[in-house]
Amino acid sequence: MVKRLGWLIGGFSASLLATPVWGLAVSVGEAGIDALRLHAAPYNLTGSKISIGQVEIGRPAQFGLDKAAVNNNVVQVGQVFFRDDRAQANDYVDGHASNVASVMVSEDKYLTGVAPDATLYSSAVGIVERSGQPEECLSSQMVAMQDGGQVRAINFSFGESLVQDPRPDAVLDGNALLTQCVDWSSSFHDVLYVIAGNQGTGGIPIPTDNFNGMTIANSTQVNGVFSKVDYSNLGSEPATVLGRSPDSESNVGPRRSVSLVAPGTNIEMFNPDGSSIRATGSSFAAPHVTAAVALLHQHGDRQISTNQPNWSLDARRHEVTKAVLMNSADKIQDSGDGLRLGMSRTMLMQNNKTWLDSDAYRDPSLPLDAEIGTGHLNVFRAYQQFSPGQWSPDEPVPAIGWDYRTVGDSSDAPEFQDYVLEQPLQGGSFVSATLTWDREVSLQDANSSEEYNLGELFEDAGLNNLDIYLMRAEDDDISDSIWSSVSEVDSVEHIFHEVPETGQYKIRVVYRDRVNAPTQDYALAWWTMPAQ
Repeated sequence: MVKRLGWLIGGFSASLLATPVWGLAVSVGEAGIDALRLHAAPYNLTGSKISIGQVEIGRPAQFGLDKAAVNNNVVQVGQVFFRDDRAQANDYVDGHASNVASVMVSEDKYLTGVAPDATLYSSAVGIVERSGQPEECLSSQMVAMQDGGQVRAINFSFGESLVQDPRPDAVLDGNALLTQCVDWSSSFHDVLYVIAGNQGTGGIPIPTDNFNGMTIANSTQVNGVFSKVDYSNLGSEPATVLGRSPDSESNVGPRRSVSLVAPGTNIEMFNPDGSSIRATGSSFAAPHVTAAVALLHQHGDRQISTNQPNWSLDARRHEVTKAVLMNSADKIQDSGDGLRLGMSRTMLMQNNKTWLDSDAYRDPSLPLDAEIGTGHLNVFRAYQQFSPGQWSPDEPVPAIGWDYRTVGDSSDAPEFQDYVLEQPLQGGSFVSATLTWDREVSLQDANSSEEYNLGELFEDAGLNNLDIYLMRAEDDDISDSIWSSVSEVDSVEHIFHEVPETGQYKIRVVYRDRVNAPTQDYALAWWTMPAQ
């Protein structure tokens, strides 16, 4: 008998009459994340030979194993597990997990998933009476270790309630066991965790307070285009919802949780038996991002395997993927002159304001907007951000690119790195730059197995503090910078700022404060407009 599960998820079924267009066909297309363009020639990016993962309370049905999937041959799952073991036939099959999987890997001609040829590994946690965080960590590790440890991104379309957290007076400070597990596994397994945002009826925020992954809010359509934060999102600083205090839904201190927005409203997806359903929630926004990683990594692996210049295994780093996705996000629609970097839509917040109205645009200490992070996922723009390759600060860099490198406070690494743009920038154009790095979390490995085991704990070693500055090329004092991103609490810094006048500029990455290791690896992505 198929086991049906109750959920701690960020989604709900919907059938709203006012919605003009339904479906994955829209959210995966140009009005959504623009992935269908990458599926076609000349790009031919469908996620082939790339592995991605999924962890939920239940799991999708697998054709050939589960009775529910006998008539469903369009959502092919590579392997399914129950925690850290193979799944038993028909156990823990769940509609929600199947819906999420279809967003990622559906091969249906109309409701095509974001990465239809990617290999998906999925683990069901099962139902645990109290806190299921240890089992959720075990399941995550199991997925991360598949394909010889080459799983590139893992989707979480569920969450743990603070009410269930065993810590006394638990808060969103990044130190719930599951949140620490996500940050540890991100670094240890080099995998990007994509977490459904805190939203809906509240109370399911863990692990949206992670540092090393990404937390995703969901967008809804305006005039047929996914371009507004959905009303169901609470964001990083929610108002009271259903009697809950906003304190129980907010990160401790000024750190914000939302990294990016993706389509999650009125999405048409597949059930285990192949029938379709329409639903809304960040549960369905997150898999758009997870599967987008597969498209980027297929391109990166293609470049590496053919020995293209400016490509290395650094292209697979989760910090690089995160920086690329966040830096290429849509904020303000370009008018056709390129000054706003060719962005395809203006992203609206719930009050219909834009990034240019946000405190994140005005305050260097706030790299992310509370509702939209850095903007709306656009995987075609992410491809454009990624495809110029990796560039070293040792020589002038092109208008668009990325790098993975190290800063430090010792002789092993410089205190700062300068990326001097080889072409003058156009006055009145915008510079977009995103810096990402990891919080250090260590496993208290009681049996020295180098794997997490039930009963083991993690230790937060803290977050080194890095900053970025937009400067004129000739300046050397950061007090003369044009703009900066100088948060003291985030593992991301982000600049989206107008160039005051045509001239030569550079981006400086600075190791501001040491908290743990004397050196810190980071990823940097930048997008600029050369002078005309």
